[in-house]
Amino acid sequence: MKRRILAYLDYVEGLLERDDLDWEDEIKKHLTQIAFFAHERLVHLIVMVLFAIVTVFSILYFNYTGKLEIVALIVTLLMLLIPYIAHYYLLENSVQKMYTQYDRMLEKKGDKAFKL
Repeated sequence: MKRRILAYLDYVEGLLERDDLDWEDEIKKHLTQIAFFAHERLVHLIVMVLFAIVTVFSILYFNYTGKLEIVALIVTLLMLLIPYIAHYYLLENSVQKMYTQYDRMLEKKGDKAFKL
């Protein structure tokens, strides 16, 4: 997924350097990709939050009982949680960048883009 999203961001940046495109068609394609990546972002958020909750409960259970068997579970969960956080970070920032690219596409088309 990381390669795909970074390649797509680079592809759109290349498109934005051109002026000879049908921006209406490119905007529709871009909105479709934004929807795909936003859905992926939501799924990863849900999984990441569930892993975080299970990790916290495992740590609390270990603190309450003192059972050393739980340490293996905690370490495993942390090993999974850290990459999930990194991947979600990539997805979140990439989708935010796609929103900016969308605004730039609207400007290229001649429509007014939303400005803060």
